[in-house]
Amino acid sequence: MAITAAMVKELRESTGAGMMECKKALTETDGNMDEAVEFLRKNGQAKAEKKASRIAAEGLTRIAVKDDKTAAVVEVNSETDFVAQNEKFQAFVEAVAKQAVDGDAADMDAFMAEKWEQNSEETVQEALVEITAVISEKLSIRRFEKITASNGIVVPYLHGAGRIAVLVEAETDVVNDDIKEAMKNVAMQVAALNPKYVDMNDVSEEYRNHEKEILLAQALNENNELPEDKRKPQQIIEKMLIGRLNKELKEICLNEQVYVKAEDGKQTVAQYVAQVAKQNNANLSVKRFVRFETGEGIEKKNENFAEEVAKQAGMTK
Repeated sequence: MAITAAMVKELRESTGAGMMECKKALTETDGNMDEAVEFLRKNGQAKAEKKASRIAAEGLTRIAVKDDKTAAVVEVNSETDFVAQNEKFQAFVEAVAKQAVDGDAADMDAFMAEKWEQNSEETVQEALVEITAVISEKLSIRRFEKITASNGIVVPYLHGAGRIAVLVEAETDVVNDDIKEAMKNVAMQVAALNPKYVDMNDVSEEYRNHEKEILLAQALNENNELPEDKRKPQQIIEKMLIGRLNKELKEICLNEQVYVKAEDGKQTVAQYVAQVAKQNNANLSVKRFVRFETGEGIEKKNENFAEEVAKQAGMTK
């Protein structure tokens, strides 16, 4: 059967695959549109496997909100920042976020095995394979987290077109615009200053001991560099470390951080939340937060993009 330009155009519009891939698929299936779509999907699986060893450290975070009490955040990675600007990729990430907020998966394995909301005949994993074929570079659904507040609200914040996403869960007996705005301000704080814990009481003994060990080693090194008559005994140094450790912990605990919008530059987040609670006659506190930053913790390859293009074009050996 003769493959026409109109047939290629139709297949391309329905799948988003490249022109030559569509032509090959139609040729291989003798012009059968349904079989050609299936051919592209199967070919996508092969492509995804070839891309599996490559590093996907760019991409987007997205948030889906069901109501004031339920929200989910996801991170979907790509190999290049250019793809993160692709409308098809962005739509896919939005769909992944919606899948996360609507589903009940407890971990990534269960999530990837769920039926894909946009096509119940395939799983989330199969949908990922399909979009990988369309985008033509390695994609990865890296993580998701869903929060359902039992006694309060969940407030979302998306920063930098999806570079950072934050969910803040607050316990509150009053829900109004002032409370929501305050929690959004707190979410912005989390995005900007990246705390590790909500409160000092949340810091584990293991973390405290680990940090104390590092600070002690630093202090001893500094002490040893001093003239012998000015060096302090180790027990004095260990007492001094308590102040250093508390200062460090305040920087990583949300409630102890200086609130970024504080007019006096001194008000802590805990004091800001208490102020808002008083103004609204509410019992209000931050229970937990989730912060996703695209690519955090992923080792990126340092590649010369111009050289890569030249290699593919056969311009270099």
